[in-house]
Amino acid sequence: MSDTTQTSKPLTWLITGSSSGFGLALTRLAQAKGHKVIATSRNPDRTPDLVDEVVGRGGLWLRLELEDLDCDKIIHGLEAEGAHIDVLINTAAMSISGPLESFTEAEARKQMDTNFFGPYRLIRAITPYMRKRRSGMIVNFSSGAGLEAMHSLGIYGASKAALDDMSKVLHKELEPFNVRVLLVYLGTFNTNMPYSVKPISTPLPSDYEGTQTEKLFHMLSKGDFAAPGDHVKACQAIYDVVMNEGFAKGLGNEIMLPLGRDLAGTVKRTQDRLAHMMDVFGDICHNVNLDDGTEASW
Repeated sequence: MSDTTQTSKPLTWLITGSSSGFGLALTRLAQAKGHKVIATSRNPDRTPDLVDEVVGRGGLWLRLELEDLDCDKIIHGLEAEGAHIDVLINTAAMSISGPLESFTEAEARKQMDTNFFGPYRLIRAITPYMRKRRSGMIVNFSSGAGLEAMHSLGIYGASKAALDDMSKVLHKELEPFNVRVLLVYLGTFNTNMPYSVKPISTPLPSDYEGTQTEKLFHMLSKGDFAAPGDHVKACQAIYDVVMNEGFAKGLGNEIMLPLGRDLAGTVKRTQDRLAHMMDVFGDICHNVNLDDGTEASW
């Protein structure tokens, strides 16, 4: 990780998913830079060494279950105690793979609760405090699956797409109050995420045999795919954008940060798909308005 270097702007960070991957790397990096970090995870008892490490460096480690309808109370409790949160980092996520038709209601809701509703509860809680202080930053982690449809990741992609749009609206609504929003699009990185994708609980329908859906389902379920991204390098890039320094000096108001060469390929496919849509349907798109010249209000 990074050598200890005191930042000129010590901030208080609340980070979800701190027990591994991006959450852990950002927790360590922010602490190394002299920030106050409030790390969170679903079950701190499983990682006592990490808890001791963070607390030993002056941080806090709290239990946070994003599926809990009252998870926003962690924000109100910290703010009431005087721990004014400057940066909220929503990294915690989970993924279940399988054809859309095969998800149970419980599996779909669990996916949406963890990846969308949980972060939204925290955002809904922290926004009034940041707005009143006229400062703060909210960082939401998305994925290429939120940009471009991927076989067997329909519910995961839907949860990330929902987070995407919410983040973009939040950026517009909070910009007048000097509260920044950053949407991080991740490719495939060397964390334990590739090995934590859960398969649907029901058998794969036989009709999918030999399809791309079956191929990706088995690949995801086994974690049998390459993860070329270096999450430590990516965390340094995220940190630089949050702090408006390093390579990101002067880019602090940008809302979307793409990370990973495979993600760049996903962005290109998305651009091509939208361009193709307009090539095919552009004429009809422009010719279904009222004939009186009425223009949209926004």
